[in-house]
Amino acid sequence: MENESMNMIPSIDTASVPAPEDITAQENPPALIKKIGGMTYIVRVHFSTTSKETFSDKVKRLLRNEVRQLMEQEAAGE
Repeated sequence: MENESMNMIPSIDTASVPAPEDITAQENPPALIKKIGGMTYIVRVHFSTTSKETFSDKVKRLLRNEVRQLMEQEAAGE
């Protein structure tokens, strides 16, 4: 993984980070760029303006589901 690099593009002053609803209107929303081997991946960030679930709620829900699946697999003897 020595060829691997991860940058936050563009460089953003965290004090001036726009609200999620403003990011969807931007021409160039923030992007993560990661190079793996000879392939460069660009991931753009966007936020739903209609979402009722916060980021923290989403992460907690994903973790609960993952733990539930692991417990069910363990109970089934897998």
